[in-house]
Amino acid sequence: MALVPLSYNARSLFVRRSATLLTVFGIGATVAVLAGVLALQQGFERLFTSSGREHVVIFLRPGATNEGDSLFERERAEILMKSRPEIALDEQGRPLAAAERYLAVRRRKLDGGETNVPIRGIGPRSLAIHGELVEVVAGRPVEFGADEVMVGSALTTRMQNCRVGDVLLLNTTPFRVVGEFRSEGPFNSEIWGDSERIGEALERPLLNRVVAQIAPGTDLEKLADSLEGDKRVPAKVQTEKAFLEGQTQVLSGVLLFLGGFLALVMGSAAVLTGTNTMLAAISARSHEIGILLSMGFRPLPIFLAFLFEALLLGVLGGALGCLMALPLDGVRTGTTNFQTFTEVAFAFRITPDVLTTAVGFAILLGLLGGAWPAWRAARMKPTEALRRS
Repeated sequence: MALVPLSYNARSLFVRRSATLLTVFGIGATVAVLAGVLALQQGFERLFTSSGREHVVIFLRPGATNEGDSLFERERAEILMKSRPEIALDEQGRPLAAAERYLAVRRRKLDGGETNVPIRGIGPRSLAIHGELVEVVAGRPVEFGADEVMVGSALTTRMQNCRVGDVLLLNTTPFRVVGEFRSEGPFNSEIWGDSERIGEALERPLLNRVVAQIAPGTDLEKLADSLEGDKRVPAKVQTEKAFLEGQTQVLSGVLLFLGGFLALVMGSAAVLTGTNTMLAAISARSHEIGILLSMGFRPLPIFLAFLFEALLLGVLGGALGCLMALPLDGVRTGTTNFQTFTEVAFAFRITPDVLTTAVGFAILLGLLGGAWPAWRAARMKPTEALRRS
């Protein structure tokens, strides 16, 4: 079975370049919007998943889905940290574990408006556990027992009174900003200070979580089972990696739904544009189709030839859409994490998965737009096609 030369289709698209460009732009705009939303979702998700560690575990109250839902009394937290043999020890034989507070405080943005900013009450052991994820880039770490805080780098350009030397008013207590730290994970959007001083200033006597490094070879499933039946301190345990992945589910789901909805609406318009373009092309080329059929080309090669044109339109539209979306890569933004209802800053990420999805969607749009016109071209009879001008 002879196939129609591919050069015929490429030349046809060039001859009809105005209609071709219109269709390619329509597909490209749709793909650019989809890629932008997917890049936003990837940036948010990678912020959390890239910094999660398997050797660090998070203890929460049973049934809690995030730190804000979890509460521990001081005595129970101490029992948990000191009674579990699965928790690793430092060189002095002390448990590598820390009880932390986590709250949302209302802060004003530099560009106006207010938002919830996460504030974390830490202890000396917290710095030992999180040290590999956090780098102090300005000032110094906080002194425990003092009214001092250090802030994540993402806050210094977004929130008021978050630069080194500024004073943050928490409730009625002024805290001096003594340091700025950088982290690749969600810590970069947090304020850190002494847990006891923050608890007193914000009138929050209870703790929210216990974080610890676990000893090598620990069976996490056995640890989780034993904690569920613990009468003194029942707790839910997760690796830091699993915990952080769980914090992305709600917003990631919203962004994926938004991307799918926009792709459906704009994609429908792109498909209709492609269909009209291909139908107009077939109407103008009926005589050529008749000649091809008279030369012995079967309906299937005719169908495949016009479907290939639609495929080319999709590929060109996908390439254009990806080029339009590429400048977004690395652009920083911020939004509310619906899991914790606090502000989190992150960057758009144009990943290979985003580009692959975008191009695949563009090809699908091209094929959907060209399937009906290609079928009509293949159904033509040679005599009828040759009569048309």
